[in-house]
Amino acid sequence: MTQPASTPTVEELEEQERRLVFRRFTHEDAWALGSLLVETARERQAPVAIDIHRAGQQLFHAALPGSAPDNDAWIARKRRVVERYGAASYLVGARHRAKGTTFEESSRLDPDTYAAHGGSFPITVEGAGVIGAVTVSGLPQLEDHRMVVEALERFLDAGTV
Repeated sequence: MTQPASTPTVEELEEQERRLVFRRFTHEDAWALGSLLVETARERQAPVAIDIHRAGQQLFHAALPGSAPDNDAWIARKRRVVERYGAASYLVGARHRAKGTTFEESSRLDPDTYAAHGGSFPITVEGAGVIGAVTVSGLPQLEDHRMVVEALERFLDAGTV
């Protein structure tokens, strides 16, 4: 599914989360999803770092050419938003913007610890809820978000999970 060129609405972002749900999520699934993201990033020569966490454990990490240690710091900050709010980091930021404020102003959370910028998406399992996050950092925030969503769509459409 091709993403629209415009900025998605809160409703469109929420629909992505309702749709992109796993039946299960194993270590092997993390490897396959992470590998798909690496393949996508290489095809686009995207200078990103990729991370998949489940229940506090890092199951996958890759740093592609052009990425930097700062990308890992962004990954951690965006992932913490998913873990705290149970929603995509971009969606959390969009909800604040829709209310005429910013995440930084209204959350009162340390911006060195939390970043409601695009690129981290919840790993949601039917019957279990949010169990982890898949995160990309290195592109503008909407592009990070779209890369993750596209990979999740391709992975789930393949019907393996």
